[in-house]
Amino acid sequence: MTETSRNAQSADFDLSQFFQVFFEEASENLQMMEQMLLALDVEAADDETLHAIFRCAHSVKGGAATFGFSDVAELTHQMETLLDKLRRHELAPQPQMVDLLLAAGDSLRSLLARHQGSDEAAPETSGLLRDIRALCTGDAGAATRVHPIDDEPISATATPRLLELTVGALVDDSLADSLVDLFNEIVDLGQIEALDAGCAADGMRRFKLTTTSSDSDLLDLFTFHVPREALRLAPFGPGYGFHEGAPGAPPAAPTGYGFFDDAPGAPVAQAASPSTSAETSPGVAAPRAEPKAALDAATLRVSIEKVDQLINLVGELVITQAMLAQNRSEGSMHQQLSAGLADLERNTRDLQEAVMSIRMIPMAMVFNRFPRMLRDLAGKLGKQVELVTVGESTELDKGMVEKITDPLTHLVRNSCDHGIELPAERTARGKPEQGTITLVASHQGGSIVIEVRDDGRGLNRAKLLQTAREKGLPASDTMTDSEVWGLIFAPGFSTAEVVTDVSGRGVGMDVVKKNITALGGTVEIDSAEGHGMSVKVRLPLTLAIMDGMSVGVVQECYILPLGSVVESFQCPPGLVRTIGGSTRVVEVRGDYMPVIDLEQLFQVPRTDEDDAGSNIMVVVEAEGGRVALLVDELLGQQQVVVKNLEANYRKVPDVSGATILGDGRVALILDIGALVRRSRH
Repeated sequence: MTETSRNAQSADFDLSQFFQVFFEEASENLQMMEQMLLALDVEAADDETLHAIFRCAHSVKGGAATFGFSDVAELTHQMETLLDKLRRHELAPQPQMVDLLLAAGDSLRSLLARHQGSDEAAPETSGLLRDIRALCTGDAGAATRVHPIDDEPISATATPRLLELTVGALVDDSLADSLVDLFNEIVDLGQIEALDAGCAADGMRRFKLTTTSSDSDLLDLFTFHVPREALRLAPFGPGYGFHEGAPGAPPAAPTGYGFFDDAPGAPVAQAASPSTSAETSPGVAAPRAEPKAALDAATLRVSIEKVDQLINLVGELVITQAMLAQNRSEGSMHQQLSAGLADLERNTRDLQEAVMSIRMIPMAMVFNRFPRMLRDLAGKLGKQVELVTVGESTELDKGMVEKITDPLTHLVRNSCDHGIELPAERTARGKPEQGTITLVASHQGGSIVIEVRDDGRGLNRAKLLQTAREKGLPASDTMTDSEVWGLIFAPGFSTAEVVTDVSGRGVGMDVVKKNITALGGTVEIDSAEGHGMSVKVRLPLTLAIMDGMSVGVVQECYILPLGSVVESFQCPPGLVRTIGGSTRVVEVRGDYMPVIDLEQLFQVPRTDEDDAGSNIMVVVEAEGGRVALLVDELLGQQQVVVKNLEANYRKVPDVSGATILGDGRVALILDIGALVRRSRH
C-alpha cells in the first residue's frame, strides 16, 4: 500500500463508529465500580475487590484517552492513582475515600452523557481532582480545604519515547495497515512509521512509534483491529531515550505480549508508570486475570427495536398457527398436513418462549439502583438503613422493568423517609438503631410480585382517617384496615407535617398506583403500627403474550388472564341471590361474592336461536378481592397476543386489551382489577 493511499484511507476513517461501544462499556464499568464501593468494608477491605475497582477505573481511562475525552481521562487517572495506592496498601481505606470515589463516578456519568450529546451542564470537577490528590498524599484533612489546583499532567510518561510494535504473522496485512490509520487518527498521540515495506522473512510486520502514551493505552487502542495476543511492544533500542537509566524508563524492560515465544499469553512486565506496573508490592496478592473474553462471548447487545420487531413477528406467527389449527379441527385436513401443523404448533411454542426470553432481564438490574440512592438519602435524613434484596435473579420483561423503576424508587424513598425512624427513636422503642428495608421479587403463577418492606413505624390508622377528613375524602371508622391504607393513594394525600426536598407534598403514591395499574398490575398494602409496612406490587411477566382462558357469552368471546382465574363451576338455579334490590351474590363454600353478568355488562344481544342464558361461573381475583363472572361456556385455555386497544381504537371500560383469534375474530381481554373495583362500588 502506497503512502498516498494510506493517507486517503486515514482521512476516510471514522473513529466515532466505536463511540457507542465505549459508552456502553464505560457505563457498565462505572456501575460495577459503584456496586463494589458500596459493598466495600473499609475496616477490612478485600484485596481482590480493590483490584477489581482499580481495573474498572483503568478501563474507563484507557478508552477515554483513546477517543480524546480528556476530561474523563483526567478524572479517572486521579481515581486510578488513589485506587492503586489502596490496592498496594500504601494507604488505608477510609469512608471519605469511598464518598469521594462515588462522587467522582457521578461526575464521570455526567461527562460521558455530555459527550453523547446531552444538554445537561458540565459538572465542576476541579474540587474532586483537588480532594483526590490530597487523599493520595495521605492528608485526609486537606480533602476539605480550599487550595490551588495542581495541574499535573495525566500522562504516565511525560518524556516522548520510542517503541517497536510487532504484529504477528497470522494477522492479515490489511489489518496491520489499519493500525497505522487508527494511530494517525488520534490527535497528539505521536508518530508511527513502518520499518519494512512488507512482511519480513518471519511474516511479521514491525513499526516504530514515538509517543508519550503508556503501553496499556496503546494496546487498548490497537486491539480494536488486532487481537491483543498478536501484538508486542518493546523498547526500540539503546540510544533512543528508552534504554536503562534514561528518564522515564521502567525498572525492567518489557519482554512482549501475545503468542510470541518470549511471552506466551500475557505480558511479563509492563513499560508503564508506577500506577500501571505489573510488579506487586510485598504482601499484596497479584490480581487474578478476569475471563473477559468469555464474558464478551456470552453476551450480545441487541437494539430494543429489533427485539420488538421480532416479538411482533412471533405474535403474527402465533395467530397464523391458531388459524390453521382452527381449520384442522373442522376435519377437512389430510393426515400428512395435520402432522405438519402439529410440528408447526410445537416449533411456534418453542420459538415464542425463546424470543420472550430475550426480553426477560433479572430484577437485579432494578435492585442495583437502590443501594447508592438509599445510602445518600439515609445520610441526608440522619438515619441508619440497611438494604436487603431477595430474588434478584427473578426475571421480568425489559419494557416492564423500565416502567416499574420509578414507582419502586418512590416506594423505597417513602420507606426511608416515612417508615424508618431516627436512631434515637428506634432505640427508645427497643429496636436496633439501624433500620432495614427489604426488596423481594418472586414469581407467583403468571405474575411477578415485588415487595418493598421495612421495619419502621408503620401506618397510623387514626392519623390517616383524620388527614382524609381534613382533605374532604370519604372516611369512616367502619372502614377496614385495607381500605384505610388505600387512602394514601388519593391525589395530594400526605401526613407529613413539614414539606422537605424529599417528601411532604402529597405527590407520589397516587402516581405510583396509576403507573402500576397502567401496566395491568395491582398494589397491596399491609401494615402493623410500630412494626413496619409492606407494599406488594403484582405485575404480569410480560406485556406482549399472555396465557388466557377463553369464555363465550352468546356469540362473543372474551379472554380472562389465566393468572387471575381461581376456579369455575356449574351454577344451579337458586344459587345466585339478590340483595339490596340490585346486587347479586353467589355462595361459594360458605362465602358470598359479587356476581357480574358479562352479557349485561357488555350488552351482548341474545336472539331466540341462542341458548336460554348463562349458567357457568368463573371466579377471578385481583387487588385482594374476588368476583364471579357469569358466562355461557368455557372455550379453553390458549396463549394470546396482546394488542393495545386504546392505541388502535379507544379506551373501553373494564377492558385491558384485545387479541385476534384463530378464526380472525377480535376478542377483548378483560381487566379483572376494574371488574373487582366495579363490584365494590
